[in-house]
Amino acid sequence: MEVYITIVARTIFLYFLIVLIFRLMGKREIGELSIFDLVVFLMIAEMAVTAIEDHKDSLIHTIIPMLLLMIIQISLAFLSLKSQKIRYLLDGKPTIIINRGKVDEHAMRSQRYNFDDLMTHLREKDIKSIADVEFALLESSGKLSVIEKQKDERNQPELPIPVIIDGRIQEENLESINKNNLWLRQQLRKLGYDNIKHISFCSFGKGIFFIDLKDEKK
Repeated sequence: MEVYITIVARTIFLYFLIVLIFRLMGKREIGELSIFDLVVFLMIAEMAVTAIEDHKDSLIHTIIPMLLLMIIQISLAFLSLKSQKIRYLLDGKPTIIINRGKVDEHAMRSQRYNFDDLMTHLREKDIKSIADVEFALLESSGKLSVIEKQKDERNQPELPIPVIIDGRIQEENLESINKNNLWLRQQLRKLGYDNIKHISFCSFGKGIFFIDLKDEKK
């Protein structure tokens, strides 16, 4: 009887501990978990199961590794807020699969993404043909964001392209719209922005810039 009481108590304690750890690690949809998130969650879940089954082992042997994983994950999340390189390392970066109606096969191969995957995601969005798509962006979470073509060609959508993130110019994105570093700096100076490092986020679309300054510079 004592064994069953111990198992029940451990289960309840570990349940609330895991809920607390996941809440401290931040809110995120299951479909948006990075590989690092998934690994941490699986490791914590495995530790909890082992601790419940092996009721003779001290709980402290499970609690310490769980808390250590939590600290590592929170630290990496904090670093990803400060560094775009670390963010791309942890979460990956979005990839343009269809650009202005043209499928980018090279981008698909680099992501090991095939036409069956593309058609499946399009059908999930009630889009029957690739010909109906103006832009398709494969997000770092694996979801496909789609902008459909408009019947009126004059109202064709133009996807705003991020050209600055965390004070760093996105050279690849500039090349995709046939622009360069010098052009961007000249345009920003005309708008009164002399120091790119003060810009948190900047996108360009339909001839219009959207600019958000870093908090400390506002």
